[in-house]
Amino acid sequence: MSLDEVSRQAVIETERFDLRPLRRSDEGRITLYASDERVARMTSSIPHPFPPGAAEAFITRSLDPERAEEVWAIDGTRVGESELMGVISLKLMDRAQCEIGYWVAPAYWNTGLASEAVQALLAANPMRCQTIFASVFQDNAASARVLTNAGFSYIGDAETYCVARDTTVPTWTYSRRLG
Repeated sequence: MSLDEVSRQAVIETERFDLRPLRRSDEGRITLYASDERVARMTSSIPHPFPPGAAEAFITRSLDPERAEEVWAIDGTRVGESELMGVISLKLMDRAQCEIGYWVAPAYWNTGLASEAVQALLAANPMRCQTIFASVFQDNAASARVLTNAGFSYIGDAETYCVARDTTVPTWTYSRRLG
């Protein structure tokens, strides 16, 4: 079995939730959460207003066997929460480098959920990345704390286009070496 086959089938367990591959049944929750302007404004790629069919297209891309990204649902059914609490991904940049990205539903902000998801995904390292990069908008200090708590180091400033804001936004860039 190849690494891709293993990673698509794997579930990463934490104390409070599982990280699992997306399912078609996640479409409604993804639409609900991604439609929240607060969520869209904290990511670079979620548009606001969230267009019809965008969640279905996102799930379809995440299930494509030729994809260069592993997308995981933060699934809280282990503790009786709503099934989908957020999404986290690793995107392959080249053979040894990945970029991590995540969003969490506002009901779970300031609960440590994002920190736990980032740390669990890094520990599993399903794409066998040696270096992980991440960027956060400078007005999102909570995400910067998530990264520093997960052992990321600040490496510089940049500008990233934010679809929901329709402009470039100042970002902080971080990296963490895993291997």
